[in-house]
Amino acid sequence: MDPHHLLRKLRQLRARLVLALTGLRPHDDRGDVPGWVLVTVMTAALVSALWGIAQGQLSEMLRHALSSVK
Repeated sequence: MDPHHLLRKLRQLRARLVLALTGLRPHDDRGDVPGWVLVTVMTAALVSALWGIAQGQLSEMLRHALSSVK
């Protein structure tokens, strides 16, 4: 058997196995909306927490960066 043919068959088998184990359908482009909402909310919370803790330092860094561009 040709090594390239065997490799192609193994890749197809792996793809089928992953689809079977995860329950995903091929070419499912809808995405995971609740997952993206969770990521967005957690990112906003993290940014808010960091801004609350280091507001003075972050503001000074931003002012310094903007003044160096002028």
